[in-house]
Amino acid sequence: MPFVETPNARLWIADHRRDESATPSIVIHGAGGSRLSFSKRLRQSIVLNSICVDLCGHGRSPGKGHLSIAAYASDVVALLNALAIDSAWIIGHSMGGAIAQCLAMEHGERARGLVLIATGARLRVNPQLITGVLDDRDATIESLTRWMWSKNAGAETREQSASIMRQTPASVIAGDFLACDRFDVRARLDEITCPPLIVAGENDKMTPVALSQELAAQIAGSELFVVPGGSHMAMLEESDMVVAAIEDWIERNE
Repeated sequence: MPFVETPNARLWIADHRRDESATPSIVIHGAGGSRLSFSKRLRQSIVLNSICVDLCGHGRSPGKGHLSIAAYASDVVALLNALAIDSAWIIGHSMGGAIAQCLAMEHGERARGLVLIATGARLRVNPQLITGVLDDRDATIESLTRWMWSKNAGAETREQSASIMRQTPASVIAGDFLACDRFDVRARLDEITCPPLIVAGENDKMTPVALSQELAAQIAGSELFVVPGGSHMAMLEESDMVVAAIEDWIERNE
């Protein structure tokens, strides 16, 4: 069942659940990404019991994408409904983390807990990125991959990331950036009542660690895990460390 039909969108998922009785995880990628933006270890973790989704217009999911985080969150709720899942761990990276926050605020009963990776309550985007991805997508993606990864990331690793983004239409990426730039829920963080694990890369240039610290300070019950030397793509560069932290947190909160 790779495609799931919902009233909102036709979404491609990779369903890695091995225990139907355990709480599943919905894994949500960032701007211009896909389910493959996460490591194989994270996607196939037995503890995470994950369902990885390609948001509309991304990966194998058709559509034009959205211009708001709330619209993407609505799609995820529709996916939960279509799969008859009452509640799940909501795991999101960057824009996916914004989607997770929005879902928890608007549909708190559907979120058992949140894992917020390299994200924030406000996600400002340089306007030059938005215009740049439309005017010269490949050059803009090349610049983005330099900012997203640490200096230790090899050329092959960066190319894999860039390849995923190049498969996403420029208009969809630009829409994602607009949605992120419009996202600001700093005044609403107290509406998140489920426990969050907040994962930050120490040297993240895209979403600085201060944004994660702000989340941790304002959401009750937060745990903050800072990846030493980690980049915006810490969940890939330091996959073993990040997955172990998420697995431990889920086992303690199950």
